[in-house]
Amino acid sequence: MKVIAGNWKMHMGPAEARAFLGGLNVEAVPFDRQLILFPPSLTLVSLAADPARDGRVRVGVQNIHWEDQGAFTGEVSAPMAAECGATFALIGHSERRHVFGETDEEVALKAAAARRHGLVPVICVGETLSERQAGHVDEVILRQLDAVIPELREAEHALIAYEPVWAIGTGETATPQDASAAHTTLRRRLVDALGPKKADATAILYGGSVKPGNAAELLSAPEVDGVLVGGASLDPHSFAQIAAAGA
Repeated sequence: MKVIAGNWKMHMGPAEARAFLGGLNVEAVPFDRQLILFPPSLTLVSLAADPARDGRVRVGVQNIHWEDQGAFTGEVSAPMAAECGATFALIGHSERRHVFGETDEEVALKAAAARRHGLVPVICVGETLSERQAGHVDEVILRQLDAVIPELREAEHALIAYEPVWAIGTGETATPQDASAAHTTLRRRLVDALGPKKADATAILYGGSVKPGNAAELLSAPEVDGVLVGGASLDPHSFAQIAAAGA
């Protein structure tokens, strides 16, 4: 099963989310595709509870704090997200790491919080352009993955998203060969750390300027189990096209 996830980032209020659901033709998406939407926190409640949401469209939270409660103004806890209808938690997105300074240690704490409260963690890893040019791709993504391996061992289910930072929102896209190479590196580490069965059950998504025009090629690449879509997930028609690509 391929996973098609959409990260709406700081877009789409409740009214826009309702309009999105009204324009999303889920029937055009093959049944072997799992759909996940990550709306802003203020939209999550209405999207999860909307009767127009097809049961095949799951809902996740874009970010969580590692504590269950406390004096953390503006933060959202894992139990709050779960109560509001989230079943997935996006953790360690490149914007959280590189804009807000989130560390590998904080990513691991958030993965632990998600696991404790029954949210499926979607762990994001990826290198910057300078790291890629220096030949440090494997070093960077394995360091980021290794930080959460203890939680992956305990989690019943988890996903990994490889998102090269230089390809996010830039129009640049890693080639299918680039994606496969990084995914193969990640898969080998998962096999070593978790064993073949659990590693094979851990989907690895590609994220970085995914569009209807390149989705089929990316989804058909070896070791690519799905895609994490940014801007193209804001339009229901393009999101449905991506979800059906290559089927």
